[in-house]
Amino acid sequence: MYAVIETGGKQYQVKAGDILFIEKLGVEDDSSVTFDKVVAVSTDAGLSVGTPYVAGATVSAKVLKNGKAKKITVMTYKPKKSEKKKQGHRQPYTQVQIEAINA
Repeated sequence: MYAVIETGGKQYQVKAGDILFIEKLGVEDDSSVTFDKVVAVSTDAGLSVGTPYVAGATVSAKVLKNGKAKKITVMTYKPKKSEKKKQGHRQPYTQVQIEAINA
């Protein structure tokens, strides 16, 4: 049994027990979160695809931690203008563990 959820502008295929790094959510560590934007659910009876979301389907998850990813370097450069800029960026994330899919 799996589901396709939408969060943070992205879609993820999840099963019970999966650990995901998703866009930062405004929740504390060790709390639970419910995703109600379920795009598709696959059960023993078959695949249910929503228009745009499956009615009554939710996915519950537990927040493991909030953090920041590794630093990436962003360079901007304009040739012949002697203009260069170096910036760094660390994307915040929330790590969640999928507990149950309620179809």
